[in-house]
Amino acid sequence: MARRGLLALLCGLGLVLGGCMQSTLDPTTDASFTARDKKLLAAAPYQKVQIPEPYQRHVVSWHRKELPGTIVIDSDARYLYYVLPGGKAVRYGVAVGEEAMAWSGVARIERMTEWPSWTPTPGERARLDVPAFVGPGPQNPMGARAMYLYEGNKDTLYRIHGTNQPEYIGQAISSGCIRMTNEDVIDLYKRVKPGTIVVVLAPHQGDSPFNPRVASNGKIFQ
Repeated sequence: MARRGLLALLCGLGLVLGGCMQSTLDPTTDASFTARDKKLLAAAPYQKVQIPEPYQRHVVSWHRKELPGTIVIDSDARYLYYVLPGGKAVRYGVAVGEEAMAWSGVARIERMTEWPSWTPTPGERARLDVPAFVGPGPQNPMGARAMYLYEGNKDTLYRIHGTNQPEYIGQAISSGCIRMTNEDVIDLYKRVKPGTIVVVLAPHQGDSPFNPRVASNGKIFQ
């Protein structure tokens, strides 16, 4: 009884501080993979890593007012949400841009590409020492899918895409774009379409009920 009382108290505190949110793990599978996906991912030039549990794909309660079918990105918490009907959302862990390269606002997906090529900007080439062009494939930093965000007719140069460095999920290390594991970006790609609204919350404006950067043991994920 004492243990039950403690659990009830902790949950009550959670409701006050941001919601005693229940989440259900939605395991990553290859059900959405094409034959090309399976072939290329089997040849990925990086080791398969264990994504920390808070950044694995989950179905969670949704408390904001965005409509089903909207993408919401909370860069502070390193989360991307795809809003579902019935007060739920699919929550994905992501890598985000360094603070000086962050972008926020409301945009839409204008273009979608499977296994995109990559043409770095002059700034990226100078900063990262990369080639002028990288063809499609698992070695490409854009990964398995890319979704290109526009404000009106203007390309924001902000992308949601896969990665060839899954070990950085949960960190702020990119050149401004949102990186997902290739498995997760394939899953998201299947859910969205051109015209999908993307809300990127400004720094310090996120309100994710659970911030994975502070674990239960007090460790902060960097």
